[in-house]
Amino acid sequence: EVVFVESGGGLVPAGGSLRLSCAASGLTFRDYAVGWFRQVSGKEREEVSCASASDSSTRYAEFVQGRFTISRDNAKRTVYLQMNGLKPEDTAVYYCAANTLRRRCSQAPIYEYDYWGQGTKVTVSS
Repeated sequence: EVVFVESGGGLVPAGGSLRLSCAASGLTFRDYAVGWFRQVSGKEREEVSCASASDSSTRYAEFVQGRFTISRDNAKRTVYLQMNGLKPEDTAVYYCAANTLRRRCSQAPIYEYDYWGQGTKVTVSS
């Protein structure tokens, strides 16, 4: 069974930082694109960032550009999301997911991600 376990969420004041971790098991982690997504209460889930496997490229949603950094440690089968300059609107449940169809993040719609973690809650206070 493929399992992703997120951790690192919590309560942080506006302007603060938080690092999320996602440990994966049950798949060849290094071969696939891995992304972070978030879902604000009452809204659709959206992509935050993605890290490719084939060329180490990354991409970010415009609303986190310059504030968040995604990284992956293939040896540890873990992907991280360093979040700086957090804003109250960043409050959401954050999920990590893998797309076993692709090595690169480019042109990968959210519905292609076939394995998801349970999510970790991030709350940013003002």
